Amino acid sequence: MSKPTVLLFPWLGHGHISPFLELAKKLNDSDRFSVYICSTPANLVSVKKTLRNERLSLSIKVIELLLPELPDLPSELHSTNGLPVHLMPILKQAFDLSSPRFLEVLEDLSPDLLIYDILQPWAPAAAAGLGIPSVVFITTSAAASMYHFELNAPKDDVPFPYGHIIYYRAHENVKVVTNAKEKEEDRVTRCVASSSNIVLIKTFKDIEGKYADHLSLLTDKKIVPVGPLVADPYCPDLKQNIVMQWLDTKTIGSTVFVSFGSEYFLSSADLEEIAYGLEKSNVNFIWVLRFPKGERDIDVSEALPLGFLERVGDRGLVVKGWAPQSKILGHKNIGGFVSHCGWSSVLEAMKFVVQQVVVGEQGQVVKEKAKNLRDSLKKKKNEEIDAAVGELLQLCNSGGGCRRGRLSLHKRTKSEGFSFDDTNYLYADEGVLNEKTDQFFRKTDEEVKKPSSHLPPKKERLPSFV
Repeated sequence: MSKPTVLLFPWLGHGHISPFLELAKKLNDSDRFSVYICSTPANLVSVKKTLRNERLSLSIKVIELLLPELPDLPSELHSTNGLPVHLMPILKQAFDLSSPRFLEVLEDLSPDLLIYDILQPWAPAAAAGLGIPSVVFITTSAAASMYHFELNAPKDDVPFPYGHIIYYRAHENVKVVTNAKEKEEDRVTRCVASSSNIVLIKTFKDIEGKYADHLSLLTDKKIVPVGPLVADPYCPDLKQNIVMQWLDTKTIGSTVFVSFGSEYFLSSADLEEIAYGLEKSNVNFIWVLRFPKGERDIDVSEALPLGFLERVGDRGLVVKGWAPQSKILGHKNIGGFVSHCGWSSVLEAMKFVVQQVVVGEQGQVVKEKAKNLRDSLKKKKNEEIDAAVGELLQLCNSGGGCRRGRLSLHKRTKSEGFSFDDTNYLYADEGVLNEKTDQFFRKTDEEVKKPSSHLPPKKERLPSFV
């Protein structure tokens, strides 16, 4: 009997691609699925390299999604990694306009299950029209996701018990409200509502169980953690080796790692302040500096304060663009981590038992939580992913386990929980309605009137955290 086919479809951000790839590897390791991952050629460069290095190229297949050509957005910028901030709306527009091509991917591959991200509601819509069950995978924390729903889709009969510890300050709340008014619809809540009957999330119960339970109440979905999905350290190329060789010359716990993620570019003022702090600290450091792509090539010495590199000497190593973060954090000579508190970075620091020097009030909460629960993370191993595999297999088999039989339901069934009545909003943000996709959605809306019979009634699915 052939294995069920699973297609993973992340958003174009590196912070999303990486967890989706780690999930793909875990599903492949279970030996229960045939695994595919779909993204743009710009993102698949690093994915293919990882798969080659880990000898997984024959096990996990990649599918290219070609975005339409738009002004100022060449194909090498079809990723958020290094994308200039002003081009982000154009990238999102191009991603939305690729929905007809993604529909063709689904039709050609005919997977038994689609695992999609939180920013493309048209993906589960397309899958539903083909009778393919789909599940959303949230790569951020359960706490952040829960609070997002509390702000954007609260329930009158579900009181919020964490208002005294999770809240926006006044100036932050004004910004959130303003941004919300600018959006005609909230993509995240739509994507979660479209998920068949479960929600996958990158976390584990010991650290975020209570927040996941509340998220389940807000979404009427079963929240299924897949674990931290931290990549194992790997050091294949010369640049990485140079960094690690430099780190080897330092003493145990003497060096601070400074990195603010793949999509954040420091302002001149911030860069100057951080440089000043590192210089005055008299500690060893590795500092990763990133600059937007598509602009002139900026030399590190040009961006830093005059004479900074000479004054710190061999005490500091400034790396331009990218560094092997998990490899660095796992090194015995690292004693601290200054970060932007991105969820993947937090979990990596917890796994490798690194003290975090965090920025902002939210970071202080994360630091304390990491200190108390990092030992639990080390013990978890594959507990969550094993449970998630069981849930996904059940979902794949809910159509009778016969792909050919399911395909006969083409455009006559849908994953329960998704309403086709609201699909026209998908391009409202950009003021664009792609004719082919719009026709597909309208036709599907006319033909699909009943929930799929192979999924249990909603009232029988009690939300829970497993």
